[in-house]
Amino acid sequence: MRTSLHPSHGATLLSVLIMLVIEKFAAPDALPGEFLVLTYEYRCKNRLRTRLDSGEEVGLFLERGTILRHGHLLEANDGRIVQVKAAIENVMDVETDDALKLMRAAYHLGNRHVSLQIREGSIRFPSDHVLGEMIRGLGLEVCNTLAPFEPESGAYGGYGGHAHGHSADGEGKGARIHDMSRYSR
Repeated sequence: MRTSLHPSHGATLLSVLIMLVIEKFAAPDALPGEFLVLTYEYRCKNRLRTRLDSGEEVGLFLERGTILRHGHLLEANDGRIVQVKAAIENVMDVETDDALKLMRAAYHLGNRHVSLQIREGSIRFPSDHVLGEMIRGLGLEVCNTLAPFEPESGAYGGYGGHAHGHSADGEGKGARIHDMSRYSR
């Protein structure tokens, strides 16, 4: 599948021609030679302009709805294997031995469509002071921390978690590349 980018989508044709392009997953037994560290937000983008750990610019052009997970292996068009790593990001952790309180917290966060990482006796979610106060109001302690975030994929697994389009006009009529190459990690 060839993907063309219009300059208004954040990339010129020349920059697309000289950057490393990734359009598919690698075989599960492939050995990575490059690493791509991304926050969860950017691991949900199907069209993304960013940089490998080595600093080389890369363009991701993956199937719509793809969510990259820590450890996934990708194959660049030049044959190089790139391993995805979950970046350290601002998250909130809630830990308790009280399963009922933890379920109530998960219910209220889920009711607000918050992505959750569920672990034994704890939940993790993106840092948000309003959500933290809500959880404290339920009688739980919330700890702000820096950690990788790997939330549940949901009951339907392959869906991206939201239904709005990502085209330049916001109407979902075409792919839009998300440019995070100018941001430092």
